[in-house]
Amino acid sequence: MSIAVNDAVVNDDAQLINDTLAGQTAAFGQLVCKYQDRLYNAIVHITGSPEDARDVVQDAFVQAFIKLDAFRGSSAFYTWLYRIAFNVSVSRFRRQRPTVSIEQTREVSGEEPVDENSPSDRMVQTERAMQVQNALALLSEEHRKILVLREMEGFDYERISEILDVAVGTVRSRLFRARMQLRELLANVVQEDMK
Repeated sequence: MSIAVNDAVVNDDAQLINDTLAGQTAAFGQLVCKYQDRLYNAIVHITGSPEDARDVVQDAFVQAFIKLDAFRGSSAFYTWLYRIAFNVSVSRFRRQRPTVSIEQTREVSGEEPVDENSPSDRMVQTERAMQVQNALALLSEEHRKILVLREMEGFDYERISEILDVAVGTVRSRLFRARMQLRELLANVVQEDMK
């Protein structure tokens, strides 16, 4: 069932790409509408800044439009688009090292979900989410990106390998090291909170 759904998405994307290349720019607008929120949500975790993420996503769509004739269809359109956005964010990161403030972290994590937990439970959950976001910001760029791809975007090892242009074994080892580093950072935060 999911294979048929994935094939339908690929075929739909292929048609929109063909229409765009044939001069129907509104078809590219449909691709933008289809993927902009998903791409933004992924990139905001990498950049740590909603403003930077918006800029990266906009630049990525512009580059994708310009380079659309270079898309060969050997991967899904979103994977290709994500790789462009990833490269744009790397370029921006190299030009300026990001700083993540508590206010930015709160903005990235969004509003608390409405649930039936007590206010103290929600406060603990919010604090934990902020701790994870702060720990992510402390990771190396390489580790943060691979964790976002795997844990937040849910990409499999092969797709991550394709996006990062590294071997699957490299993905596994980087992911292991990233998880260990994150675990260590979070353990340090917990110890500090207990003092």
